Amino acid sequence: MQRRDFLAATAALAASATTPAWAQAAYPAKPVRLIVPFPPGGPTDIMGRTAAKAMGERLGQQFVVENKAGAGGNIGTDTVAKAAPDGYTIGISAISSLAISPYLYAKLPFNVEKDLQAISLVGTTPNVIVANPRAPFTDLAGLIAYAKANPGKLLYATSGVGTGNHLAAELLQKRAQIELTHVPYKGSSQIVPDLIAGNVMMSMESSLVTTFQHIKAGKLRAIALTSEQRSPALPDVPTVAESGYAGFVVENWFGLVAPAAMPAPLVEQLAQAWAAGAQTPEVQAAFQSIHANLRSNTPQQFAQFIRAENERWSPLIRGLGLRLD
Repeated sequence: MQRRDFLAATAALAASATTPAWAQAAYPAKPVRLIVPFPPGGPTDIMGRTAAKAMGERLGQQFVVENKAGAGGNIGTDTVAKAAPDGYTIGISAISSLAISPYLYAKLPFNVEKDLQAISLVGTTPNVIVANPRAPFTDLAGLIAYAKANPGKLLYATSGVGTGNHLAAELLQKRAQIELTHVPYKGSSQIVPDLIAGNVMMSMESSLVTTFQHIKAGKLRAIALTSEQRSPALPDVPTVAESGYAGFVVENWFGLVAPAAMPAPLVEQLAQAWAAGAQTPEVQAAFQSIHANLRSNTPQQFAQFIRAENERWSPLIRGLGLRLD
């Protein structure tokens, strides 16, 4: 029997067993390292730590979180790609490294398809269009009308060139046939003070974490969300799709990945452990605290999802001529 057939057969047997595969195997026999490619405290870090705790409890072994930030998540993701494929180094990565960086960077130290293996989707967050309360529009229709009457004059901020929120804004411009002027910052922590002060009139934010309290306090106005459904945190704020642009859904997503050569049975165990953990009130509460949508799926489903996202974003990035060294 060929190795590939053997691994497929082993995974099938594990999935069809009457008790979970992760309850039967000796793996993991020692602590597992989970790489978070962003600094502590942000949404990716909270999701990663929540996943580590949940999987560790179900697999009976400690999952140790290690933050390796830099290059928009690429440094930490590269650490996972180059790790020994023995199941003891995995990571949480995001749309930035898995579906944008391959087309944005002239030289990327890893190949998503060849060097990484999907484990499971973990969560998604919507982009939110926010504006200064003094902006001459209160909803998306007004924003579009103002932009059409004043092409190029409306400044919008994002956390950087080629980020998910930048591409979401570019996609909106193409769909609505408007022209905005991009003002890239080095993160949302720098954007919010300028937005409140009126130095920029609007922003496409990658999560509600940095803006929610300011929206509730009236210091910022939420215009629309790019998610498929409204957020429970802001039930009165419509989505872009329901504001006249049907099918417009752009979400930031985060998922667990492993080195490409990691045996399929171990990948399946990790995916099953996360799926079980995602059902618990503790995990659900952690995701609600950062206004994230909790997700889980199979390694095969997540791999297909990553491929679809690559096919979606590569033409836009190339069409815009975006390139970073």
